[in-house]
Amino acid sequence: MQPLISIQNVSKQYGEKTVLNNVNLDIYPGQILGYIGPNGAGKSTTVKILTGVIQDYTGTVLVNGKDIREDILGLKQMIGYVPELADLYDLLTPNEYLHFVGALYNIPDNVITERAKRILQSFGLVDNINQRMDSFSKGMRQKVLLTAGILHNPSIVILDEPMSGLDANAVIVVKELLQVLKQEGKTIFYCSHMMDVVEKVSDKIVLIDKGTIIANDTIEALREGSSNSLETIFAQMTSTGNMNETAGNILQAMQDK
Repeated sequence: MQPLISIQNVSKQYGEKTVLNNVNLDIYPGQILGYIGPNGAGKSTTVKILTGVIQDYTGTVLVNGKDIREDILGLKQMIGYVPELADLYDLLTPNEYLHFVGALYNIPDNVITERAKRILQSFGLVDNINQRMDSFSKGMRQKVLLTAGILHNPSIVILDEPMSGLDANAVIVVKELLQVLKQEGKTIFYCSHMMDVVEKVSDKIVLIDKGTIIANDTIEALREGSSNSLETIFAQMTSTGNMNETAGNILQAMQDK
């Protein structure tokens, strides 16, 4: 099977700071890839490259065998992107906003109406479909973002902290949705700090630190026969000190006079 996404020798610098250092990664159809790393590791830069926001990098990114810099608009038709934080048009209703998003993908109006209603109903938000979003909670806004990200039935779904602000029932729905999308052959690139969720839903886990991939394997292989959680593995591979000792130092600092 050929990879749907192939990142080849990709590096990116901001001035003298290297944020991605010769990254190589293949992602296949029907695969959920968990992409994790500490703050500043290069996750957001990778996402911006994959979504066509950043184009001044070295190396090559192929989607379906084609260099994404040759057809950015074509790439965006294939990708559904759910950012961790995004500015919605607060004075619009979800119905109005989703019709705006759907029109960008040339989806017929009646199809937008039906898809938006059914997806929002699954998220428990259909009763708010005609309510202005300036009164929405973070979780309600996130549900609208998730709906917008999959409205055009993309073959690649890029998720950046998609569970942020969601209630417990919505988290369960999203976990099940990821499995359904996988079964449909979608490629899912999943960035998150929620290690327990990444561990449960990902086929492969990529750990990036200081712009370099330091692990790329299944959770079983990363454990190497142990029962360690992904959270423990993450701490062992990226931490420069003892976590318990660090927490103790913080407590001590709080109590010092």
